Amino acid sequence: MVQINPTKLKPTDLTRLLNSAGFGEVLNERTLRRHRNRAGYTIGDARTINLFRYAAWLTQQYLAPPKDGRSYDEIREAARLRNAELARAGQDIGQIPAVVNPDRKAKAMASFKYFCEVYFPEVFYLTWSADHHKVITKIEQAVLKGGLFALAMPRGSGKTVLMQMACLWSALIGATEFVCLIAASADRAKNLLENIKVWLETNQLLHEDFPEVTLPILALERITNRQKGQKHNSIPTRIEWAADKIVLPTIEGSTASGVVISCSGMKGSDIRGQNHARADGKVVRPQLVMVDDPQTTESAWSPSQSQRREAILAGDVLGMAGPGKKISGLMACTVIRPGDMADNILDREKHPEWQGERTKMVYAFPTNEKLWAQYAEIRADSLRNDGDGSQATEFYRENREAMDAGSVIAWPERHNTDELSAIQHAMNLKFRDEAAFFAEYQNEPIVETEGEEMLNADQIAAKLNGYNRGVVPISCHNLTMFVDVQQKALFWMICGWETDFTGYILDYGTWPEQKRLYFTLRDIRRTIAQQKPGTGLEGAIYHALEQLSEQKLSRLYTREDGLDIKIDRCLIDANWGQSTDVVYQFCRQSRFSGIVLPSHGKFVGASSIPFSEYKRKRGDRVGLHWRIPNTTGKRAMRHVLIDTNFWKSFVHARLAVSMGDPGAVSLFGRDETTHRLLAEHLTAEYRIKTMARDRTVDEWKLKAIRPDNHWLDCLVGCAVAASMEGAKLFGTELGHTPQAARIKLSELQRKKQ
Repeated sequence: MVQINPTKLKPTDLTRLLNSAGFGEVLNERTLRRHRNRAGYTIGDARTINLFRYAAWLTQQYLAPPKDGRSYDEIREAARLRNAELARAGQDIGQIPAVVNPDRKAKAMASFKYFCEVYFPEVFYLTWSADHHKVITKIEQAVLKGGLFALAMPRGSGKTVLMQMACLWSALIGATEFVCLIAASADRAKNLLENIKVWLETNQLLHEDFPEVTLPILALERITNRQKGQKHNSIPTRIEWAADKIVLPTIEGSTASGVVISCSGMKGSDIRGQNHARADGKVVRPQLVMVDDPQTTESAWSPSQSQRREAILAGDVLGMAGPGKKISGLMACTVIRPGDMADNILDREKHPEWQGERTKMVYAFPTNEKLWAQYAEIRADSLRNDGDGSQATEFYRENREAMDAGSVIAWPERHNTDELSAIQHAMNLKFRDEAAFFAEYQNEPIVETEGEEMLNADQIAAKLNGYNRGVVPISCHNLTMFVDVQQKALFWMICGWETDFTGYILDYGTWPEQKRLYFTLRDIRRTIAQQKPGTGLEGAIYHALEQLSEQKLSRLYTREDGLDIKIDRCLIDANWGQSTDVVYQFCRQSRFSGIVLPSHGKFVGASSIPFSEYKRKRGDRVGLHWRIPNTTGKRAMRHVLIDTNFWKSFVHARLAVSMGDPGAVSLFGRDETTHRLLAEHLTAEYRIKTMARDRTVDEWKLKAIRPDNHWLDCLVGCAVAASMEGAKLFGTELGHTPQAARIKLSELQRKKQ
């Protein structure tokens, strides 16, 4: 144990000793240095301190009467009051300056168009188009008188900024007490709110005419901790300045006093329940909502996601005002594909309440297509040779009158500095990417044709047979199951089949069950790894296969006539790299090894060798575009190979067959909305007819947005399993080559003689 001399302690040792007594920080080096300067050599020398003399000196200082006759407690209270007064003085923002230009402010409060032009000339620097005038009038009407207004304008027309300005204008003039900004994601919504915050902080003209709003904001100096203590004339301003919500300062006589502006992503849980308690005791809820591009590219291509977002809009968003109260709404949207959420909202037949308005960049294209074709060729040739397209501009200058003939442009002032007119600008955009031009600038996206006679999700979801989930029709002879193995979950499906390939989707789902009507593989919340903590990926997959097989393969399924039947064949996808070995191991060791079999889907294109041309080896089992090789390899387990192109065309053809006809495949239940997600999986791919080696083959490809297709794989696997169990579609039976009659050697010798 280290011994210390309390009469000769170094400053650091003394502070360490006193602070180790268990009372927290008793002394710090700064305080000790101040005491040593005041006490001098009475408590130690230049390098050390005598603890006993130091304690005696502190006692004398505490008990000594103050020079002005006040007690120690009185001095401390006076210091507290002095500090409190200084804090109050720092918290009070002082007097609000007078409005610099009352006439300008009055005009701006009365006219939204004037407000945009005068206070934000650097944003709206071009002359308004006729479409802008119409849109501004409708926005102003929605803010002042209520109603809903949805708008789709060409990209770059300022539709989002206009609606942000409308929200700011509404707040400043006190037209609404609570404004909510909604976007496709929470981060995007925060960006919308951040723009409004920057305008309030930096716009000098707003500071001149709306000082009752901007002065308290500037007083924060972007230090949010100051907001709780801020006062005006000793009254708290109750200002809030957060990333997802701002509350404008409560100032007597201000039209914007206590107005709330919040933001939220396009999710029901984020939108519901928004309210704010004001200083006067009133609880306010959103009265004006601005919805900016509420859909993503992925959701636009998903009918179920589009339907879900429409439901959120109709229920959660328009219900934010509370029971019995109307809400005003502004929506800036972009049509990504026909039938998406934006397209439906803008359709006045489907949603008349939104008073949808579509504007275009070009209302009529030029009639002289020949000259524009020459222009396009000149421009492309210039750009290919590292030029800037100026030769094409000169060609346009020389032929402008003829090339402009017949065109009607929405915004004549909109074009780049190196272009001569708005129609030239529009045609350049069209030549660069025609599909993007019609979607982004015309709000008329081109309908993509993906294969001939392709079913859409609505048609598939509507093909219902009325049977309850899991009930087997009386005509079914076989039940089959397929399991698609993914890292996060197992997708599975069970089908019932008649001998003529009439099929019934009896049940489908995931393991573990997601307990949500809509989900994607990317956002799955309950994963197989969570169900078996402490194991690796292979162990988790094996556990998942065990649990799923026990649930589905061991149970009896009741047919309509009361007969109990079991699943006859179950195929398990072994194509996913990290699961191949564990799938083989499970199929070999499972107590259901007699009916489970690993499967491998093969892409057999037009240039590939078809299954029918493979040389059949002894022991091979060959069926309709599937085969089971006799080789077991290192995994000691037979498996089935599947021509996925053929079978995807096969099941889509079965889905297209009318109900009641042989070979039709249908879905259980009576509610179309139940199968929206399944229908998306079944339409996640499209076929392209391809010719090679004198063969024409449907080659199936995943759509560009790469949607989930796992239940499509499951339906294909179930159909292949049914073929293995003897189901045959008329006209698809395999032809058998007649075997030559056996001739005995003695008969052959007799014939030779």
